[in-house]
Amino acid sequence: MLHFIPGFIKAPIAALLFVLNTIIWCSVLYPVAIVGWLPVDALQKKSSKLMIRVAELWITCNSVLISLLHRMQWQIQLPEDLSGDRSYLVISNHQSWVDIVVLQHVFNHKIPFIRFFLKDQLRYVPFLGVAWKALDFPFMKRYSRSYLDAYPDKRGEDLEATKRACDKLVGKPVSILNFLEGTRFTAVKHAKLKSVYKMLLPPKTGGIAYVIEAMGRQFDSILDVTLFYPGGVESLWGLFSGRIDAVTVLVQQRPIPPEILAGNYFEDETFKRQMQSWITDLWQQKDAALLQMAGRQ
Repeated sequence: MLHFIPGFIKAPIAALLFVLNTIIWCSVLYPVAIVGWLPVDALQKKSSKLMIRVAELWITCNSVLISLLHRMQWQIQLPEDLSGDRSYLVISNHQSWVDIVVLQHVFNHKIPFIRFFLKDQLRYVPFLGVAWKALDFPFMKRYSRSYLDAYPDKRGEDLEATKRACDKLVGKPVSILNFLEGTRFTAVKHAKLKSVYKMLLPPKTGGIAYVIEAMGRQFDSILDVTLFYPGGVESLWGLFSGRIDAVTVLVQQRPIPPEILAGNYFEDETFKRQMQSWITDLWQQKDAALLQMAGRQ
């Protein structure tokens, strides 16, 4: 409907609509969250389910806004047997904050509501910070190497926080998203890290190791997502401006190998190398898929 509005006009309109949509649904979510804080088990369970429904409706409205503002071509390959009654570990490459919008659009109502890891500072984002906390999103503190050298007692706190956050989600259908690269891909980071991959940063295995240790046997499978933007990577403002005309999403369902569920990543060096080898193999396949999508293979 608004496809032909120039981008410099469309972007602030889109941003305003997204903000208003967020405020509206947060105003619904907050009272439900307050009820869920009452020490009554039945109320807590009902509140949790209702908050998820509210979050899914927020995502649906975001998807509608995108379709009204932009004529985007979606190329999506999904497994046929996805279910909201199963638990999934979702892994993906990471290029932009747009990735979150894309993943929420692709998986909404198809698998349990996706939660992902957030930097601790994001708990203070207006409206969304409180919503993320109410919805049991895991917040992580990430310390620089220089800080850890000065305060060695802080080592491991981020992974312990991951485990505590996962403990809250044990025993119910859930989807956990992990960007294994740990940060958004850029050419500068790619060169600085001397990545052996053509279109990916090196994967980090510590975070996913803790998730698997805490919840691995709960996951039905891994959903291995490869995201590609044929016209180039854009920021959220680029999305609002209509500069993203196509998105390719390849989702491959993979089992978690039984041997990966059985070891201790942080105490067994042999197992640690085994898990790193498994992740390396997945990342090599993902790199090859991205090269093919980009027409470089």
